[in-house]
Amino acid sequence: MTKNNLLSEKLNYIGESETPTHLHVSSYNAEQIQTFRGHDIKDIQPLIKENCINWIQVHGLQNTETIHEICNYFNIDFLTIQDILNSEHPTKIEEHDTYNLVILKQLSNTDCNEFVPQQLCIVQGKNFVLTFTEKETDFFNEINTALEKNVLKIRNRQSDFLLSVILNSVMASFVSIISKMEDDLEDLEEQFLSPLSPIPEKQPGIEEIQRYRRNYRLIKKSIFPLKEQINKLLHSENQLLNKANRPFFSDVNDHLQFVLQTLEGCRDLLSAMVDLYLANNDQRMNSIMKQLTIVSTIFIPLTFLAGIWGMNFQWMPELGWKYGYFFAWGLMLAVGVIVYFYFKHKRWY
Repeated sequence: MTKNNLLSEKLNYIGESETPTHLHVSSYNAEQIQTFRGHDIKDIQPLIKENCINWIQVHGLQNTETIHEICNYFNIDFLTIQDILNSEHPTKIEEHDTYNLVILKQLSNTDCNEFVPQQLCIVQGKNFVLTFTEKETDFFNEINTALEKNVLKIRNRQSDFLLSVILNSVMASFVSIISKMEDDLEDLEEQFLSPLSPIPEKQPGIEEIQRYRRNYRLIKKSIFPLKEQINKLLHSENQLLNKANRPFFSDVNDHLQFVLQTLEGCRDLLSAMVDLYLANNDQRMNSIMKQLTIVSTIFIPLTFLAGIWGMNFQWMPELGWKYGYFFAWGLMLAVGVIVYFYFKHKRWY
């Protein structure tokens, strides 16, 4: 049973990751950048400066006391800390007086071509950005490199630009995932529609379709809530987002809309795939029934003839005829061949 978090003063990490809590810090301005690694607020506090943008990456949420100290240092309220520590929290964006909060999901691919979600929490204030992930990740490596090399004068901009860069990286990841999924589904559809019918054992099965359906539901659950939430970062009343950087958030929204549109296309492809799978199954079943029917139809007259000569009447001329046995065989073969070619002529087989 889920507990009421408003009735508890104790912070608990809700998740399965066992990654120890540790910190990566980047403090930068237009002239320089300093990086440092530590385990608690006491380790990194000397590096945090008022005249710099301070990006603190928190990897691992096991040590709730460290998370609490970091959030208290930046005046993050208690309910927000609870949301950060809840890895099952739904995707959302919130505005507060001194910071913006973004909670969303990252997806990583497994060896079985299925996706594993990991929660990413971003807290953006006037001169700081806090990111919280459950595990150690290389997701921020490209951004760290850009900061070190000051790509596109990234260090000359405010903290909201760093927020837009992180969100754009998340969206780029989803664009890559959903585009590949769409291509794979189109290839799968081509296999179903191919005029050269594949060997039944090698034809895509319902298990493969179900895997794509699971991935679709996970992607939709991760990204769909942002459709409405993203507007909180686009309206002009948000004081922590500078007017000069708003086009970058519009770019994030463009990527989001592309993902949502492609996701709808994947839904249609999946529905069509299930229909094709069922139609192909029906077609294979009809083919099997047709073959069985033809075999049965060929043998019905032969059974009739065998039944005649199996009767125990005394006066049956064929029983005393020297060539009666061979005549019976010849008649049966002739009837079978005639029936077979009749089906062939009618194109029933």
